[in-house]
Amino acid sequence: MTREVVYPVRVEFGDCDPAGIVWFPNFFRWIDAASRHFFIACGVPPWAETTTTLGVIGTPLVDTHASFRRTATYGDALEIHTSISEWRAKSFVQRYRVQRGADLLMECEEVRIFAGKRADGSMFAHPVPPSIRALCE
Repeated sequence: MTREVVYPVRVEFGDCDPAGIVWFPNFFRWIDAASRHFFIACGVPPWAETTTTLGVIGTPLVDTHASFRRTATYGDALEIHTSISEWRAKSFVQRYRVQRGADLLMECEEVRIFAGKRADGSMFAHPVPPSIRALCE
């Protein structure tokens, strides 16, 4: 069974365009927050700590695909259901379902890596840390 974490979002007036519809980049902002919230809910320490203990500075996005099904507007209470559908050697696939009650508004899949930073400042993909995977399964 795949672990799922729900991240709540309240749509504010400023999240919407002049027609009162959520401006689509806000969904990606909320999904990014839901990604980190997933790890926190699973017991993964803050990235500042994993930087020191594991060399992992975060989980940057390397690919995304989204399907928008319905609109949202200010005042809506949304839930972002987050899970990891696939673990790979140096990346993972995170899935999101954005819902308003029973209504599915958006589905998204992202490929992310556990990033490290070299002495010259460049980033690289770490192998998936077994300790983090164990917490998230």
